[in-house]
Amino acid sequence: MHELISAHPLGSLVTMGASGLMASHIPMVLEKDGSEFGVLKGHISRANPQWRDFTSSVEALAIFAGDHHYISASWYPGTQEHGKEVPTWNYAVVHAYGTLRLVEDAQWLMAHLESLTDTHEASSERPWKVTDAPGDFIKTLLNGIIGLELPIRRLEGKWKVSQNRTARDRQAVVEELTKLGTPESLAMRDLVKRI
Repeated sequence: MHELISAHPLGSLVTMGASGLMASHIPMVLEKDGSEFGVLKGHISRANPQWRDFTSSVEALAIFAGDHHYISASWYPGTQEHGKEVPTWNYAVVHAYGTLRLVEDAQWLMAHLESLTDTHEASSERPWKVTDAPGDFIKTLLNGIIGLELPIRRLEGKWKVSQNRTARDRQAVVEELTKLGTPESLAMRDLVKRI
């Protein structure tokens, strides 16, 4: 589950507040803090009302969607034999639950931005660093964001990748996903093969 979060770090953060449910899509960094599941760190704009309107006593939920793909009923051999097949959607997803905490400390925010940037710039030929921008510019930007920490209390994952099908059906799904040849279909093919 940690691997999926790290590979697909854009989380959907869902909270409950006085005006009901709210969701924001934010990149998060998963940090190991000695607890069983770790802590998620992110930030949102001060202009985003979610940070002002959430109930701290109600768990927040961060959803991380991994690879997914439509699976046609026509791919199963049974479609030609008896017709009793239906399409489905394969996917991998992780739900992280915990009590959300707001952080306004400038040092925490700077360390978070550096961690987030360094993680996603690591594969660049010339990685950009937060310190590459003028300090006063970054300071102004820091004043416009709120840090978020979500110590994970509960972690749930689901991989629905044709594991409920026969070996023959799984092989047919692998072949059809391979024929499509898209990055999405090949990623799902690899998940089906791993299972």
